[in-house]
Amino acid sequence: MKNSVIRLLMALTAATLFLTPAAQAQAEKPVPYQEGLHYFLIEGAPAVTGDTIKLEEAFSYLCTHCNTFDPYLENWKKRKPDYVEFRRIPVVFGRESWELYARGYVTAQMMDVSEQAHSALMDRIWKEKNMIRSMDELATFYSQFDLDKEKFLSTSRSFAVDGKLRKDQLLVQAYGIRGTPSLVLNGKYRIAGSAAVASYDVMFDIVDYLIAQEAKGRVSQQASAATD
Repeated sequence: MKNSVIRLLMALTAATLFLTPAAQAQAEKPVPYQEGLHYFLIEGAPAVTGDTIKLEEAFSYLCTHCNTFDPYLENWKKRKPDYVEFRRIPVVFGRESWELYARGYVTAQMMDVSEQAHSALMDRIWKEKNMIRSMDELATFYSQFDLDKEKFLSTSRSFAVDGKLRKDQLLVQAYGIRGTPSLVLNGKYRIAGSAAVASYDVMFDIVDYLIAQEAKGRVSQQASAATD
């Protein structure tokens, strides 16, 4: 238990180094971001324990805002603390065209190629203006990343992909996500663009702020448990 507390204290120290100026300012000024205005507590969110903090992005390849958001996300990933894990959740919202790309993403994810191909697919859609309209076309696209086309197609029709896609959409509903891109920290806080969150830079300042709060909370919990 003592080792766990020490690790989390070290993580908290590291988090301070990664915070943006807006998040750092909360140490000297009133809390810069408010629940219900800049971010929202997800109702019924389960308690998360352990040394890892998780950030999730709800996105779609057919969302133009997600394409614009991607460079900001990639820059943040380069400077994020090591104890923060990131993953993407492809959103469907009941749209057949979005479901095609979401199924393709989950398939590629299961075949360990999704992140490698992610930027290339965004560029094809939004820079090259070259849409993909069938799973066969998606399989051809992903084949350039050393995936067997027929295996990709068969995997895309599998129960495993069906189950993962269904689970992701239930998670989107549980998180209360209504638009993309949206961010969810630890299954607990939802962050999205709004009048109060006027830029993607601000979104990531809020993420940094919440990461620091989560880290502090875990230090307090584990320190208390260690002294009991």
